[in-house]
Amino acid sequence: MKLQRPSPIVFIFITIFIEFMGGSLLVPILPYIVERYSSDAFTIGLLSASFALAQFVAAPVLGAASDRFGRRPVLLWCVVGTGLGYLIFGLAGALWMLFLGRIIDGITGGVVSTAQAYIADISRAEDRAQNFGLVGAAFGLGFILGPAIGGILAEIDLNLPVFVAAALTLANVALGYVTLTESLPPEKRQVVPLAELNPLTQLANLVRNREVRLLMLGFFLFNFAFAGFQSVFAVFTRDRFAWGTRENAFLFAYIGLISSVVQGGLIRTLIPRYGETKLALTGLTLCALAMAGVAYVPTGGWLYGTQFLFALGVGLCLPTLRALISARATAQEQGRIIGGSQALVSLAMVLGPLWAGFIFDRIGFTAPYWSASFWMFSALGLIALALRRFPAVPVSARPPGSAPATLPK
Repeated sequence: MKLQRPSPIVFIFITIFIEFMGGSLLVPILPYIVERYSSDAFTIGLLSASFALAQFVAAPVLGAASDRFGRRPVLLWCVVGTGLGYLIFGLAGALWMLFLGRIIDGITGGVVSTAQAYIADISRAEDRAQNFGLVGAAFGLGFILGPAIGGILAEIDLNLPVFVAAALTLANVALGYVTLTESLPPEKRQVVPLAELNPLTQLANLVRNREVRLLMLGFFLFNFAFAGFQSVFAVFTRDRFAWGTRENAFLFAYIGLISSVVQGGLIRTLIPRYGETKLALTGLTLCALAMAGVAYVPTGGWLYGTQFLFALGVGLCLPTLRALISARATAQEQGRIIGGSQALVSLAMVLGPLWAGFIFDRIGFTAPYWSASFWMFSALGLIALALRRFPAVPVSARPPGSAPATLPK
């Protein structure tokens, strides 16, 4: 009897899950790996920024390559690169090897956007929402399990979580080689102009769009603060409360669980009742208050209270902000606006960790969180002003493809 070939969606789900799980499992253990070579927070911020910068530069090129040569080869090579990046990181005997591992992973970090393009290629209109829902499920599951797995395995050996991520990723290459068929036929492939491969060009397109300019600036400040918070949080808990990998892992899993519940289900109930504008502004307010609370808490246990507010705020504002941005673009502008917003997030992920690490070392371990609260409140003011100048478009009047998003970048 001939065995049935597994659906390519299985490979896509596993790929996105491993991508987010691998990235999130590094968060609680990264300071303890880096401290073998350097104890300052700026080095950790620089390591996070190196991954984001490589991704910022390479993502448009990988997207163009998938349009030109097909999704399958780009996806498989991205997964191979991610696995090699983890392997080099785990085998690192010097600081430069840690950077090399993260840069290689960043260069091949276009796997998620290419995977989403693959889903769009193979999905019928009636199945598209369901198939894209798998992306959100894989993200949520990876972000919840990654920190917990990283913290538990790190108690056996600090490098073990990285090797497990490498093994899962490289095993997934074999699955993809067997199950993944090409989704983009030759007649639909196209050569992308070189000018469109520059992420700065995408950002320039946003600046020229009056309706999204302030909204995007606020979105950038939110992601800038978020990236800084995430990059030095484990250093903060280590230095202030003497936490180890296990304590940090459980807290990050707790954040991921709450945010996923909100984005995965609760947000669908809240949007019809309160509207995207109110939810976005409420979410930003909760994030800003939570960041100030992190700087103020007297003991580590209080962080579960502040991070409940933070996870709830992220769950409310991320999908609604993306929907509000999408609603201000015509059908012909959707690709440019979404591409520009992704470039903006990548830039925030480069600069946010550098800023947080710098002020952590120079001012003190609470400085990144007072700073993050300030940036969050600034984002709130800019977005409120933008929404006042350009009121939200009713859902019924939106261009196709601009339904509320449920997945953060």
